[in-house]
Amino acid sequence: MSQLSSQDALKAQVAQAALAYVQPHALIGVGTGSTVNFFIDALAHSGIPLQGAVSSSVASTQRMQSLGIPVVDVSQVDALSVYIDGADEIDGHGYMIKGGGAALTREKIVAAQAQQFVCIVDQSKRVDILGAFPLPVEVIPMAVPHIIRQFAALGGRAVLRLREGQALVTDNGQHIVDVHGLKLSDPLAQEALISQWPGVVTVGIFAYQKADVCLLATPSGVQTLRY
Repeated sequence: MSQLSSQDALKAQVAQAALAYVQPHALIGVGTGSTVNFFIDALAHSGIPLQGAVSSSVASTQRMQSLGIPVVDVSQVDALSVYIDGADEIDGHGYMIKGGGAALTREKIVAAQAQQFVCIVDQSKRVDILGAFPLPVEVIPMAVPHIIRQFAALGGRAVLRLREGQALVTDNGQHIVDVHGLKLSDPLAQEALISQWPGVVTVGIFAYQKADVCLLATPSGVQTLRY
């Protein structure tokens, strides 16, 4: 089995395990990314009846709608029973780096309305200290040069994310900078600091919106980590 297909098998395994957190007729939140795509597929085939699902991205909305899962706009709900999403990194406290798929702002908005955040990842995403994965930050376009200088002062190298040679535009019409070389040893303090910078829409540190549960896919099965 190739490395890619092996990793996909882990993603499919943990996506299936996440179905245990979906209550019939509930309102749930659904994130974005390759592991979440496996969850959406598993949810569609599970037969679990839902009141609706709130999506964190256009891509996830389209995938759910194509599979017959009812999608509800986040502005129409007061609370969600659970939010299920992946992460680019997760540490031993349930703090995460997210935003590799450029949906971090909507992911934080949806996560804030959920009673429980269930993070679904394969074991490659589990780390002791966040920061090996470049930190995504959604930024208002006119602020990009200033934000890059701000990160340089912290010892990080921020790079504008491109797609096909042009600045990537998020679902919210903003840009993303990816910050290399930052060790996030105090995620709560660092999230609070960066969030205050003018021009920052959302920083991809999920410490205030940390995971309550992590379902961690390993070759020997899915581990359940609680924080």
